[in-house]
Amino acid sequence: MRVAVVWNQNNKGVINRFGQPCPEFVDPEKVESVVAALQEGGHETLLCEGDKGLLAALEGFMPPDPQGRPSGIVFNLAWGIQGEGRDAHVAAMLEMAGVPYTGPSPLGHGLAADKVITKKLIRDRGVPTPNFRVMGRGSESIGDLRFPVVVKPRHESASLGLQLVHEPAQLREAVEVIVTQYAQDALVEEYIEGREITVALLGNGELEVLPMVEYDFGDCETRHLTREVKQRRICPAQIGSKLATVLRDISVSTFRECQCRDYARVDLRIDHSGQPFVLEINNTPGLGMRLSYVLAASTAGYSFSGLINRILDVAYTRYFGISVPKAETRLEL
Repeated sequence: MRVAVVWNQNNKGVINRFGQPCPEFVDPEKVESVVAALQEGGHETLLCEGDKGLLAALEGFMPPDPQGRPSGIVFNLAWGIQGEGRDAHVAAMLEMAGVPYTGPSPLGHGLAADKVITKKLIRDRGVPTPNFRVMGRGSESIGDLRFPVVVKPRHESASLGLQLVHEPAQLREAVEVIVTQYAQDALVEEYIEGREITVALLGNGELEVLPMVEYDFGDCETRHLTREVKQRRICPAQIGSKLATVLRDISVSTFRECQCRDYARVDLRIDHSGQPFVLEINNTPGLGMRLSYVLAASTAGYSFSGLINRILDVAYTRYFGISVPKAETRLEL
């Protein structure tokens, strides 16, 4: 089958450079690994930019059959280039053009990309999440929030701009940094001292909950998720069966409420009393071989190629009700 892998390597394919630029791009090595995995699965692949030339490239690679049905599918790894709601731009283009793709719809992207909307949605469904406020100046009342608090951009991912603030005097400066650097409001939420767990989910109807991953903070004075800590992980996490069931249930609820599709990762904290709190959801988690989602899948018995092709299969089944057709020949990179 024809599979186009769409990503954003550069920011040149636009009419104008206008609006807030995306502060991060997908690692080329990770994208190449996904392409190789799809080829190992027997698929014909095309790697293309998620920019203004995308639809022309796709029409040439996967033209519709005589009945007008799709002749291929997109593996969507694009984060967008610029402007508001950039996570959803490629998905919206594909919807308009009638091209099936992996991952969330434009609505799903919009819900999960807005941390405030995510928290309101899941809180209304009874899913615990830290108390929070939205601030655009830092001088607003914090109400009943207790310090320390975590301050982060409302719309960014990968811990960009995240700051831990211990006293009111630091709060205004922390908010101003986010508003200035990222041109958006700051989410200010209570810091939860305790264990940090990530739950990887795979599928659509009956979700597969992969083995949970715990970050090892070692002897860190403050349990803050730094780049170094992200490399120290325990999988499967050592969690009792009762707590594991609770984590699975609230992770699945978060997946459903945020309109996720195919695969996602839920990040949680467990305080010293054993109470879990959902921090956020990543509806297109990184698929690098050393990242948490792939570690969870590997622990569950998936090879990297098996995982990538499984994600493709669940997306294809969501659209067409059947598994991806088996290729007659095996293509090499």
